[in-house]
Amino acid sequence: MRTAFKLSTLLIFPALVVISLVIFYPRASKAINNSEECLNCHVSKGITASAIRDWKLSKHFEAGVACADCHIPVKEAVKEIHESKSNCEDKRVRRLVSPRNCAQCHEDKVNEFERGKHALAWVAMMAMPTTKDQPSVLIEGEKGCGGCHRIGRDEGKCDACHTRHRFSTIEARKPEACMTCHMGFDHPQWEMWSTSKHGTIYFTEGKNWDFSKPLKDWYKEPYKADPSTPRAPVCQTCHMPNGDHGVKTAWGFLALRVAEKDPEWAKLRNTIMRGLGVLDEKGNFTERVKIVEAGKVVRLTAEEWQAERDRMLKVCSQCHSPSYAKEQLDKADEVIKESDKLMAEAIEIVESLYKDGIIERPKDYPLHTDLLRFYEVRHPIEQKLYVMFLEHRMRSFQGAFHMNPDYQHWYGWAEMKRDLAEIKHEAEMLRKQFAQAKQKKK
Repeated sequence: MRTAFKLSTLLIFPALVVISLVIFYPRASKAINNSEECLNCHVSKGITASAIRDWKLSKHFEAGVACADCHIPVKEAVKEIHESKSNCEDKRVRRLVSPRNCAQCHEDKVNEFERGKHALAWVAMMAMPTTKDQPSVLIEGEKGCGGCHRIGRDEGKCDACHTRHRFSTIEARKPEACMTCHMGFDHPQWEMWSTSKHGTIYFTEGKNWDFSKPLKDWYKEPYKADPSTPRAPVCQTCHMPNGDHGVKTAWGFLALRVAEKDPEWAKLRNTIMRGLGVLDEKGNFTERVKIVEAGKVVRLTAEEWQAERDRMLKVCSQCHSPSYAKEQLDKADEVIKESDKLMAEAIEIVESLYKDGIIERPKDYPLHTDLLRFYEVRHPIEQKLYVMFLEHRMRSFQGAFHMNPDYQHWYGWAEMKRDLAEIKHEAEMLRKQFAQAKQKKK
């Protein structure tokens, strides 16, 4: 009798769960019915349990979005999605999901994303001269650079921020959503921001903030005192104002702009852009300009730069006075210029070694140094120059914009000063060795 009761209870319980879901989430019945075959197969094989759990907790589930709505690519999906891997018995199903599927319901956000920086992440990575030299597992296998740059692969990956299968907007509005990629060597925005005063306020009070509220509504009533309204910016506040998925800034990734009015700064910028192989000796663009154009990592017009700066000023002015916001951004601009003075001097020192035949310039180098080769270089002094540019210069100006003076100084500016001192010393030693070798030959 007791055994029979237990069996009947076990049989009735799943039915009660389904009935309760149908009662409280009417559309969920549609999701379950349309996904029944998928669910039965996955449960019977004991696979992807976390995906099913997350889906059942998602807004998609509540709205009746079924497995096939995402995993059967729409006709407009790119070829790479249609031809991607699938272990499913239904040969229409693909593991990868196209943003074209997402656009069926979220067309405005997909369009915003396509106009922005993240959509170009894969293109920018593949355009780099030495990407082809990396082990495939780091790029195509997404265990290195490809793991973050995948956000722009195959027209974009919405799940880079809205992680599967919950696809939560609340999660994507929190700064932790950004830290997987925006940390480390060349762009440690997470470290900078999280240890700034803005980050400090978030970590002490953020648990009380209402991230279910759309970004455009955070400061809709600017003078209303509400402990659930964020009182410090997170990544999304500044870089996704009003929820815009474009995610762009005035300076771009490399903090270089073509339309430079300051003559002294323009000269420094030209030296750096020659170091990137983008300008030739006469100041004309080379073929390599297509690389920086492809990834939009440099601002090519004054209007483009100003539009993004004006947008950021509006964001900062939600909490600060416009004059204070402009003052802080202008100071960060000054940091870029001061950093560029150090960078340009270092580039010219290494360039002089090529010109004087002290170190060999490989045939596939542009006329000057090649900062876009990254670590694929022949000589330690070139390695030092690359680190100075991509690690320490980045930290110097990014620390300033992220309101972290300690990070800006000791992890950026001070390191650039050390880099320059070491480059000068190494160049002096190389010149002495070269002169001695030349003397011996006589």
